[in-house]
Amino acid sequence: MKWASKFPIVLASSSPRRIQLLKLLDIDFTVFSIPVNELEQHPDGPEELVLRNATLKGEAVKKHYPEHLIIAADTTVWLGNKALQKPTSPEEAFQFLKLLSGRSHIVYSGVYIASPEQTETFIDTTEVTFHNITDEEINYYIEKYKPFDKAGAYGAQDWAGLVFIKEIKGDFYNVMGLPVSKLWRCLQKYLTWS
Repeated sequence: MKWASKFPIVLASSSPRRIQLLKLLDIDFTVFSIPVNELEQHPDGPEELVLRNATLKGEAVKKHYPEHLIIAADTTVWLGNKALQKPTSPEEAFQFLKLLSGRSHIVYSGVYIASPEQTETFIDTTEVTFHNITDEEINYYIEKYKPFDKAGAYGAQDWAGLVFIKEIKGDFYNVMGLPVSKLWRCLQKYLTWS
């Protein structure tokens, strides 16, 4: 017995965390991603930012797989009025983590789902509060875990999640990069139990 999809599924992401999370849903899928020029900021705010980037990723892949079900996502850490995307250097990672120390921030994910029949998008948000963290903890984390592929320069599923995070309000998996509970509900119309 397994879940079967009306259309073959393609995950438009090479993110190890998104691949891991989608596998947990016990559905078959292929991974295929195309680099796109993602926005780092959006004048209308974080929701528009993540939806635009998820849509860009999904539509780029849909051109290659028009008869498939495409899933794409984009996640950003939002503090105050600024997106903290993936850091480009150890110095920027340090700066991001210093900004997050002792404060709450919002993780936004935009998800794009397109089948040959329809396209839909949704947004999920999670509030994350950090403990006050020391420079030594930050330096250790950056040196050992090299969080340069993670929005906000941290992974909730690794050492930072254990040590830095004081509280999470909302979907933990959204902080990892894919709000799988909400995604599952959107996928129900395409899935059968066989």
